[in-house]
Amino acid sequence: MSLAEFEQAEGCEGSSYELSRGVVTVVDVPNRKHFAQVDAIKQQLYVYKAHRPDQVYRVGGGSDCKILLEDLESERRPDIAVYKTAPDTNEDWSSWVPEIVIEVVSPGSETRDYDEKPPEYLAFGVMEYWIVDAAKEEVLVLRRSSGKWARRVLKADDKYKTRLLPDFEFDVAPVFAAARSA
Repeated sequence: MSLAEFEQAEGCEGSSYELSRGVVTVVDVPNRKHFAQVDAIKQQLYVYKAHRPDQVYRVGGGSDCKILLEDLESERRPDIAVYKTAPDTNEDWSSWVPEIVIEVVSPGSETRDYDEKPPEYLAFGVMEYWIVDAAKEEVLVLRRSSGKWARRVLKADDKYKTRLLPDFEFDVAPVFAAARSA
């Protein structure tokens, strides 16, 4: 299916969809554990944004934004996207690039999150892609370096500083604590 066809398609109520290289993928509605982790991450980002509004323009999620990869016929709806700057007046979703994209792994999304999305986000221009995996209790941070991803694995008690958000320290522990208590 093309992106244009996908844009006009009607799905079943209660389901979400992504276009993955021309193939429609039914995405299950996330469970409470997923929601708790997304919320814990967003809380950290919103606190940072409140103190440093000059550094973050928008923090969005699956129903707020999308990544359109026209050449690949893919439409992705990341769990969290961090945009540092406002879009130019002529920009649409196919050209407004978030600096950081975060996906929280759910049962059944492992292949999409670990295998399909990294090359697409790299091609789109994303600077960092974080894969949060409560089952492994680790976060895989992929950081753009010389046109490819440099990898760093964070464990449950780690904190991460990204050069993209000065003075921000992402604390992994509350994210996995949220997953356990959901």
